Amino acid sequence: MGLQVNDANFSAEVLGATEPVLVDFWAEWCPPCKAMDPILDDLSVELAGKVKIVKLDVETNPGIVTQYNVRAMPTLIVFKGGEPVDMKVGAGQSRVQLVKWLDSHAA
Repeated sequence: MGLQVNDANFSAEVLGATEPVLVDFWAEWCPPCKAMDPILDDLSVELAGKVKIVKLDVETNPGIVTQYNVRAMPTLIVFKGGEPVDMKVGAGQSRVQLVKWLDSHAA
């Protein structure tokens, strides 16, 4: 499982990061979220140094969820320079699509 972020460390780990950060907004009760886990775990290793991948549990971090208006799980948001720059909702992306999407933000 990737790095867990929460309301307390979100600013330091995501907004303060020098590289682009993909935040996976997930929930324990969400089967599509669990289906994405192995793909995101692999990509966190494969893209290390280019894109940081972190997970945020929506059940225990309502402040961040509300701040970024996350309403469905999974929601993937890419942050660059402390700002959200792109978002995908749902588990409809293949591994290849995710790599292409993340590579476009790593440039």
